[in-house]
Amino acid sequence: MTSTAPATSQVSQEDFAEILAATREFVRTRVIPRENEIMEADAIPADLRAAAAELGLFGFAIPQDHGGLGLDLMQDVELAMELGYTSLALRSMFGTNNGIAGQVLVGYGTAAQQAAWLERIASGEVVASFALTEPGAGSNPAGLRTRAVRDGDDWVISGSKRFITNAPTAGLFIVFARTREAAGSDPGIAVFLVPAGLPGLHVGPHDRKMGQEGSWTADVTLDSVRVGADALVGGSEQVGYQAAMSSLARGRVHIAAVAVGAARRALDESVAYAATATQGGTPIGDFQLVQAHLADMQTGVLAGEALVRECARKYQTGEDQRISPSVAKLFCTEMAGQVADKAIQVHGGTGYMREVPVERIYRDVRLLRLYEGTSEIQRLIIGGGLIRNEKRRLKPQ
Repeated sequence: MTSTAPATSQVSQEDFAEILAATREFVRTRVIPRENEIMEADAIPADLRAAAAELGLFGFAIPQDHGGLGLDLMQDVELAMELGYTSLALRSMFGTNNGIAGQVLVGYGTAAQQAAWLERIASGEVVASFALTEPGAGSNPAGLRTRAVRDGDDWVISGSKRFITNAPTAGLFIVFARTREAAGSDPGIAVFLVPAGLPGLHVGPHDRKMGQEGSWTADVTLDSVRVGADALVGGSEQVGYQAAMSSLARGRVHIAAVAVGAARRALDESVAYAATATQGGTPIGDFQLVQAHLADMQTGVLAGEALVRECARKYQTGEDQRISPSVAKLFCTEMAGQVADKAIQVHGGTGYMREVPVERIYRDVRLLRLYEGTSEIQRLIIGGGLIRNEKRRLKPQ
């Protein structure tokens, strides 16, 4: 199966409103009070993981016939804005199941591959990791060096992956590997299903990062890992690059929505602080320059909300699945960084202290401009896409 058509929502707006409300309550009443615990332990508590699974969050974007909730991207971004309101490690725990890893199976897996894995992914029994990034191939996979070589009916995969989200807990790796040299429009990349625990598959210790404590990434090394022919996603070597680009494009809209949620939290924290903290007996929110910071933050958040909803709509209808996702990710992740910076400024020295929410948000959102395509890559996609579209328009028929 090699379909790029976006899935239609299987959830009515009434039912979705209940899902959104339950998620919001979970985030606000159960996760937010434990953000510092997550940060200090660098882990999501087991009871919160179980509660997230019970809510269906490990499979919110997986079709219902495979055990998921079946949300479309327009509903996905509404959920993502709620999830972005707290520690981004929570969303990261099940983000790859619903996003860049799970969507490869949803969009491109064979019926047998989907039956074998999607229900387990949707329930949270299996965590899926998207193993694309390498030391020499990040936002642009053209430099991919991991190789997969045929050996009889099997494939033997060798190479190294870096910064792989959820690798330490993954039960399944979606591994991109070069099976042939690039030629013309064929990048030579295929994608394989590699279960954890196979001989030759090694996961390094989880990385120590600037932020997003509780979200684990690690290096993954494949040393002559042998998989059967049924591990080739879609049963075709031609699927890999298209699957990567499609999953990343969808994921960029989702990450944009996460950024909006984080920015909204930073704004809310700043407004509450400005209304109560005093300087010389006067609430700092009465000072016009503080109000100016809050005004800029509110403007960015509202613009981000509107943009991510419009880009999700364009992706869902098929109107634009390439430029709009990059526009949403570029604007919203850059905006979140600016809002987080202003939040620290509004809080003054207090905002620089650990265990103050805006300090964590400042560190958490910095990563959003890097993964699933850096801001620089988004600019190239947007600018190059606009020029190509215009050239096509001008080309004589």
